[in-house]
Amino acid sequence: MIDLSVIIVNYKTPKLTEACVSSVKKHPPKVSYEIIVIDNSFDNVGFAGGNNKGIKKAKGKYILLLNSDTEVKKGSIDRLLEFAKYHEDAGVVAPKLLNPDGSVQASVFRFPTFCRAIQQYFLKEKGLLDKYVPNTNIVEVAIMAAYLITPTCLKKVGLLNEKYFMYFEDFDYARKIKKANLKIYYLKNSEVIHHHGASGISLAENKDQWKRLIPSSKIYHGTLGHYLINAIIWLGQKWVLTKKILFG
Repeated sequence: MIDLSVIIVNYKTPKLTEACVSSVKKHPPKVSYEIIVIDNSFDNVGFAGGNNKGIKKAKGKYILLLNSDTEVKKGSIDRLLEFAKYHEDAGVVAPKLLNPDGSVQASVFRFPTFCRAIQQYFLKEKGLLDKYVPNTNIVEVAIMAAYLITPTCLKKVGLLNEKYFMYFEDFDYARKIKKANLKIYYLKNSEVIHHHGASGISLAENKDQWKRLIPSSKIYHGTLGHYLINAIIWLGQKWVLTKKILFG
């Protein structure tokens, strides 16, 4: 068996995909590995569906999902693998993501709940629903731009949920990881450059990017839950604005 399968899904981003593949070849892991590129350009089955195609073809013990808009840095893959091998409770190990200018990119979330929405938008507990840079190595949700799935996780949790065409698949998978009593680790000494949003930019105009979240949010929260949590956010934002107008 091969030690690692690197899976990259391309959707009309040939230059980015080529740069991603080149970065893996330039900074390869010390273990045996394969690179699987899934082309969604002509038959787009979505982010989850594309990655599942790759996972089904994979011969590797470990699975590394890489967005086509990422570039791995020297030693980054080895550090992920080494950490995963020595932490039996690891379901996923995610690296620190960097912007192209070298600054650290926020790449983890807390689970979005009604209580946290109320805390953030009515009780002024900032950042509970926002993407952030963690100062601990155990996190609730890591985005799937660079995502090492362990053999234990693949066995207990399985494939990505293809009900999610794009977005919220990371929240869904993280929820299943938690249910399986596994953990998601954030490894700050493993670094991957992420050209954030570049892999999905062709799916919608910039002003309409937010609309892509709605279908997946309804699946994750349920239709009623989606409207409730968004109502809390909307009312909270209006309440803050009203207080500023009335009280300065």
